[in-house]
Formats: sequence, structure tokens, C-alpha cells
Amino acid sequence: MISYIIRRLLLLVFVLFGVVTLVFFLIHFIPGDPVDIMLGDYALPADKQELRSVMGLDRPLLIQYKDYVSGVLTGDLGTSIHSKRTVLEEILERLPASAELMVGAMTIALLIAFPFGILAALKPYGLLDSASMFASFLGVAMPNFWLGPLLIIFFSIKLDWLPINERGGLENLILPSITLGTAMAAMLSRMIRSSLLEVLGEEYIRNARAKGLAERKVILKHALRNALIPVITIIGLQIGVLLSGAIITEAIFDWPGLGSLLLEGIYNRNYPLVQGCILVIATIYVVVNLITDITYAWVDPRVRLS
Repeated sequence: MISYIIRRLLLLVFVLFGVVTLVFFLIHFIPGDPVDIMLGDYALPADKQELRSVMGLDRPLLIQYKDYVSGVLTGDLGTSIHSKRTVLEEILERLPASAELMVGAMTIALLIAFPFGILAALKPYGLLDSASMFASFLGVAMPNFWLGPLLIIFFSIKLDWLPINERGGLENLILPSITLGTAMAAMLSRMIRSSLLEVLGEEYIRNARAKGLAERKVILKHALRNALIPVITIIGLQIGVLLSGAIITEAIFDWPGLGSLLLEGIYNRNYPLVQGCILVIATIYVVVNLITDITYAWVDPRVRLS
């Protein structure tokens, strides 16, 4: 297990280096002069030259790349043009809000997906199975930009039960968590059902039942654990999506997370902030995938030998 983790960590270093390189050149190869875009066509040449010098755009591209990589290694992602604060400081300020929303959405998704997925697999093609599958299709089909305002209209405006927007207490977290977690719960419940159905037909499950083991123990200890590999894949990918910023949901509920910060950077043409947000989001994805791979190896030891 230790050697497997070491191999994955070494691979992570190369992947992160590729991410840093891709983010740098992606921003620099966007058509147009970023200084002209940020200051407008009517800015004075002296102002343009000053901003170009501040951003280091007057130096050769390879020198800029070397300085950027050096800065990333030391935690320096640049300075926000509008606030004059460091990009890393602004990102770290927003990251707890994204993490809070991720935990809330993941909790909603798991609380819905596991009971419905397991029950649907135990009674396949029955009434409960049909109802849960219909609900899952409905959950996947409902986009966040439609579900979020619908929840606001019903629970905040009509019933006046929950606040509409901004980050605060637990009551502020409920509606955005439901908005984000619904689609994920739908995907997870379908995945749990199909994976568990496949495992329940295996020979070792029949042997476990023949030995007289309780059905609950057969399902939870033997069948469910072996059915978790594809489920872990979905959970790992969705954690990356949720933690790195659900832009639409954060915009609807005025949630101060990474997604809204990235949107602000794009709207204000704040290139250093956009570059830093994209780099952090990509890094989160890579790290979450590493954790997912390690979880694979823990759940199924055969993964380490492949």
C-alpha cells in the first residue's frame, strides 16, 4: 500500500507541473492584449505601459513562465489588479465557503442516494425501484439554474421559512445544498443500484447466504463494499466539482465561494485572479483524483496489483 501511494504521489508531481504550464500558456495565448482589455481602448499609453510592467508582460515569455513557476512553488500567485491584495489571500478567503457548500451538498446527496439505491437494488423492477429511478431521472434533468430559483420562490418567498441568499448559519446552507446535491443524489442512486445488482448475483454472495449470515450483514459488509468502486469514482469527481466552485449555484444564492470569485475575476477582467482560480481549481481536481485512487486501493486491494 505504501509503495502504491508513493507511485501515485510521484505521478501527482508531474501532473501538477503540467497543470501549472497549461494554465500559464492558456491565459497568455488568449487572443488580444490583456492590458488593452483591462484598461479599454481609450487608456493613455503611459498607463498601459505601467500596467504591462506591473504584470510583467513586457518581459520575454519564457522569463515570465520561469517567474510564474517560481512564484507558484513559493505560494505567490500574483496580485489582484483591483483589490491590490494577493491572489492566494483572496482564494483562501473564499475556500472555506466552497468547502462548506461541498459538505452540505455531499451530505444531502449521500443521505438520499444510499437508501434509495440499496432499496431499489433489493427489490428490482418493483414499485419502489421504478419510483426511485423516476426520481433519479427527474433529479438529473433539473438544471441548477431552474431548481435554485424554484426553491427560493417556494421556501423563501411563499413560505418564508429560509433566507434567500448569502452565507450565514445552517439555514442559509440548506437551499444551495439541496440545489447542488439533488443531481448528484440522482446519479449516485442509479450507480449504487446498478453496481449492487451486479454484485448480488456473484457466487460469494450466494455462499454467504448459504452459510446463514444475516441478510443485513450480507448486504452491508459483503455486497456493498465490493459495489463501491464505481460509486467512489462518481463521489470523487463530484467532490472536485463542488469544492472547486459551482458557479451557477453560487451566483444564484450569492454564495462567496471559489465559483463566484472566478466569475468576478472574469467579469472584471482581472487576469491574475482568473489565472490563480483556474490553477487552484485544477489542483483540487488532481488532488481529489489522487485521494480517490488511494481509496480504491483501500476498498479493493486488487487495484494495487494492477
